[in-house]
Amino acid sequence: MFARAIRLPLDRSFFLLGPRGTGKSTLLRAAMPDAPFLDLLNMGLYGELLAHPDRLEAILLPKKPERVVIDEIQRLPSLLHEVHRLIERRRWRFALTGSSARKLRRGGANLLGGRARTLAMHPLTAAELGESFDLGHSIRFGQLPTVYVESDPAEYLASYVGTYLREEVQAEALTRSLEAFSRFLVAASFSQASILSISAVARDLGLARKTIEGYFDLLDDLLLAVRLPVFTHRAKRPLLAHSKFFYFDAGVYRALRPKGPLDTADEIDGPAIETLVLEDLRATNDNLRLGYETFFWHTRDHKEVDFVLYGERGLVAIEVKRSATFRQSDLATLRLFAGDYPVARCFLFYGGRQEYELDGLRVLPLQTALPALGSLIG
Repeated sequence: MFARAIRLPLDRSFFLLGPRGTGKSTLLRAAMPDAPFLDLLNMGLYGELLAHPDRLEAILLPKKPERVVIDEIQRLPSLLHEVHRLIERRRWRFALTGSSARKLRRGGANLLGGRARTLAMHPLTAAELGESFDLGHSIRFGQLPTVYVESDPAEYLASYVGTYLREEVQAEALTRSLEAFSRFLVAASFSQASILSISAVARDLGLARKTIEGYFDLLDDLLLAVRLPVFTHRAKRPLLAHSKFFYFDAGVYRALRPKGPLDTADEIDGPAIETLVLEDLRATNDNLRLGYETFFWHTRDHKEVDFVLYGERGLVAIEVKRSATFRQSDLATLRLFAGDYPVARCFLFYGGRQEYELDGLRVLPLQTALPALGSLIG
């Protein structure tokens, strides 16, 4: 097991939310080895607590727990009423994992209010991987923990896409047409790391715009996708208004993206590299509690900075290039951004090996920049 950077508040109850396969259960079993572990994927337990949620107390009392883990709480959000009661009555501390934010909200997660913090679980970061980090492997297969230990990560990702993204959605009755949703998952992969046009995806699939909008919302709710807004704070020039779309993991994106002889490496590797950087940024920000909001910057005349971080710690702009060579022209958009925002720390991450600094703009190899993200943006 890789050491995770996330800090769990073991002195209180908390939600740990993240996509399937990010290592939530493994982390909690290691951090709370003596805590009763109730897995709601166990159909017997699920059925019993669905019919009799009040039995949760009776199940736990013989164990005399201080802490309790309930895995996949989104499968039975009504159980949160009983969890809340037991926090008040027994002073038990609950760790609740989930992979669907919407189902928890609908089920009354707000009942726990200030009684439970909410933490985000992400795929591994380059820093967590340590010496195991392999940039080429991560670009190709992403950084879900299993892809770094499986002998056949491509097969695992194919299973992940087939079993979870399709069958789980059907099992939870989250959409009426699994066939249409399956086609949508593939179509959405062509929007990876791009300005999102819901209308264009709807036209490509021959489906109503409202249906496609609902599908994208579903990806957000299942924590499987991210939509970055445009950074508009004190804008000095006209900017686009549309968001940028990402599946949450480079390997998941590549497992969904059709590939053929007409597809270039730039078309597939470019979005994968951006996805890898974004996920490391999001995970590092959450794990270290840096408090940034994440954006991108795109002018009306199509000058773009891939990622902008904004928060009390400052303003950070990051441009990503897959090329192994660096040219002065690669800094043009960063220079434009730095001119508008002189306080910004600006970085270019690229596929080469040499570091540079020009007029305050730092050029760093991806291989060394990703493991050092905590110090670069902290």
